[in-house]
Order: sequence, then C-alpha cells, then structure tokens
Amino acid sequence: MRSFALSLAGAAAIAFLAAAPAQAEDKFTYMTNWYAQAEHGGFYQAVAQGIYKKYGLDVTIKMGGPQVNITQMMAAGQADCIMGSSDIQMMQVREGGVPVVNVAAFFQKDPQVLIAHDDVKKFEDLKGKTLLIGAQAQRGYWPWLKAKFGFTDEQTRPYTFNIQPFVADKNTAQQGYLTSEPYAIQKAGVQSTVLMFSDHGFPAYATTVSCMDKTVKERSKQVAAFVKASAEGWKSYLADPAPANALIKKDNPNMTDDQLAYSVAKLKEMGMVTGGDAAKLGIGVMTDARSKASYDFLVTAKLLDPAKVELAKTYTTEFVKDAKVLP
Repeated sequence: MRSFALSLAGAAAIAFLAAAPAQAEDKFTYMTNWYAQAEHGGFYQAVAQGIYKKYGLDVTIKMGGPQVNITQMMAAGQADCIMGSSDIQMMQVREGGVPVVNVAAFFQKDPQVLIAHDDVKKFEDLKGKTLLIGAQAQRGYWPWLKAKFGFTDEQTRPYTFNIQPFVADKNTAQQGYLTSEPYAIQKAGVQSTVLMFSDHGFPAYATTVSCMDKTVKERSKQVAAFVKASAEGWKSYLADPAPANALIKKDNPNMTDDQLAYSVAKLKEMGMVTGGDAAKLGIGVMTDARSKASYDFLVTAKLLDPAKVELAKTYTTEFVKDAKVLP
C-alpha cells in the first residue's frame, strides 16, 4: 500500500513539474545606433519570431538616434551590448577609455558610400569634384579615401544630412549609407552612381555587437546566446522580413514599406550579411585577419595609438566561431 502511495506521490510531483512554467528567460538589452530600420532587421526578427526566447533570452531592443550616446548608456548599465557602426569605431571608443569589445559583426561590408552624379563611373573620376563629407568621416573613412585615391581636404565641404545641395549641383558628390541616401536621391528623380568603399579594400566590419569587458566575462552564456540567436534572426529576416518590419514600423512610425523593401533588396544584392567570410563561416563572423586589417588601418592613419590599445583586446571570436549559422 505504501509503495502505491509513493508512486502516486511521484506521479503527482512529475505532473506538477510538467505544469510548472519554464525557467524565466534572462533579460538582455541591445541598443541600436539609429532609429529602427531594415539595417537592424535581424535583431527585430529574432524578437518577432521568438528566436531569442528559444535561446533563453528576454531581449529588449532600444533605439539609438542622433542625440543618443549609446556607449555612455551601456557604460552606465542601461544596455548589455550596443550596435557599433563599425569595428573601427569601437576600437577608437576603447582607446577613449571605455573597455568595449566587439563580439560579432553582422555586416561583412561597411555600407558607407560616396554618391555621385551619373557622369562619374569610378572613384578616380571624383578628383576636382566637391565632396560633401560629415565631421565623423575624419576619424573613419576619409583618411583611407585620401590615401587610396589622392583626394584632398580642400575638396570637402560639410555634409548636413540633407540631399538638396547634391541634387542642385552636378559637380558634387556626397557621403551616404548604401541602404538610405541612394533611395532618397532616386526618389528625388536624380540619376546617380553609388561607389562603395568596401568594394575597394576598406577593411571595416559594420553593425557590430559590442559589449563591455565585464559583460563578456560575467554574462558569457547570455552573450553567446544573443550572438547565435541574432544570426538566426538575420537568416530568417532575409528570407521573410515581414515579422520584423512590423516591429520596426512600430518603433519608428516614419519608416515606410518602400524604404524597407529597398533596403532589404540592397542588403541581399550586395551580400552585406551573407557574403564574404559569412558564406563559409556563418552569419555574424569576424576573423583575426579582418580585425587586424581594421586595426592596422587606424594605426597607419594615426587614428589610434597602439601603445594605448592592444589589438587582442578590441575583439573576440569566441562567440562567433561556435555560432556557425550558415546563410
């Protein structure tokens, strides 16, 4: 009789465990570097499709913007990891005293471009043209363009994030982002040529997952889960962007379906997420060789002091090498 009672108790315990809620997901906050857009699609897709939950994470995506210092917010504990515009930018942030490390790069190419009128066919045709360049470019791609193509500071005028000066003057070219300004210029009815730095050897990765050293050390399991789930999110987004796009438009009501469709088409066409090393090593991958190329460029251009920052401390491949989400 006693054994029967025990077996009943055991069965009840098993039934109770089966009915108990699953382990609560670990909270994890990722902060983007701009208003929600297709360039953030894989992260939103992983939320929309429950991919983060599958890996035990309760992820909040916070939007950045022009007046938001996301690095400062992460250092203050308001985000676990942030979206670096490029690995180069985050290396410079580390030199500035914030112990940040790149753990993944979801764009294998930097989407920075120069947009010229359609009489220009290649970078070399821009000699003697006026180049509208933002102040940030001085610490990024501009020294590379000068060294590579012989451009001069005298050619430049400030870029005010307004396409009208370019539209009005056929002798100008302007900076832009592959998935954004070319669309606005096309909508304005202007024929243009888009010249992409990464197709000519600019080494930077873009759309990074960058975290504090402390987070990587103390929350390594969660960081690994976030990287793997985000890679699956990007794969899913490029196959069917609708679930993420609904969330993107909710966060950023100014975003249009046309702009989203244009951006997704460009991401696919240029192999931004799935090209390069990602094709064989997995979405989000970073390699030692590419990270060294970015670091060497900064040192050569005197944009980083190697005495202050060791290459090995600026990135780690420990999370991407095991994720292996092939396109």
